[in-house]
Amino acid sequence: MEWPKELLELFDDPLLDDVRPKVSAPTPQDRMAQKLVEVSDWVEANGREPQRQGGDLEEKKMWAALNGLRKQTDKMTLKEYDRLNLLE
Repeated sequence: MEWPKELLELFDDPLLDDVRPKVSAPTPQDRMAQKLVEVSDWVEANGREPQRQGGDLEEKKMWAALNGLRKQTDKMTLKEYDRLNLLE
């Protein structure tokens, strides 16, 4: 298909050089999967699951995230991201 010359000239404007397509926002499922990957990375780096008591703020955040994920009713949708079986 041949584009009309006027249309090609329109898009050849230097002001449009920095225009990028809009990136869609992550879905709740995407955010939960990302959080599970973060918790899994933390567990691998520390050799244990995060604990509520003791530890630093990062550990407490990881514990809260893991606890929240475990309470989800639809954990099966995250199974493919649960490489350490943390949701069981």
